[in-house]
Amino acid sequence: MADLKKLKSDILEDGIIDDDEVKTLKDAIYEDGVVDREEIDLLVSLRNEAKETCQAFSDLFFTAMKEHVLADGEIDEDEVKLLDAAIYADGVVDDDEKQLLRDLKAGAKSACPAFDALCEKCLG
Repeated sequence: MADLKKLKSDILEDGIIDDDEVKTLKDAIYEDGVVDREEIDLLVSLRNEAKETCQAFSDLFFTAMKEHVLADGEIDEDEVKLLDAAIYADGVVDDDEKQLLRDLKAGAKSACPAFDALCEKCLG
């Protein structure tokens, strides 16, 4: 497994996440074929700390988040806490975040009441 702390440090060195760095990130995250919580935490941290990101990073972020949360088909309270923290990190719910919630709602076999409450709060 890649050294995620070093990877984060290298990527954030200039504050900008570009296409080449996204390829490196994607290779590291999908190295074992599974997006685990540590890797999601890395992506959330990068998203929050980078001054600028490219579209490829956004695509990777939302795809990986969806795969992680829906891995077992159920959305539990820990996953809702993760989603809530990621969505509200900047204080704004953007269109991509709303689409993520819609995709998760459509793809989940079951979800805890906290997920329904988060969707109501974000989607109205």
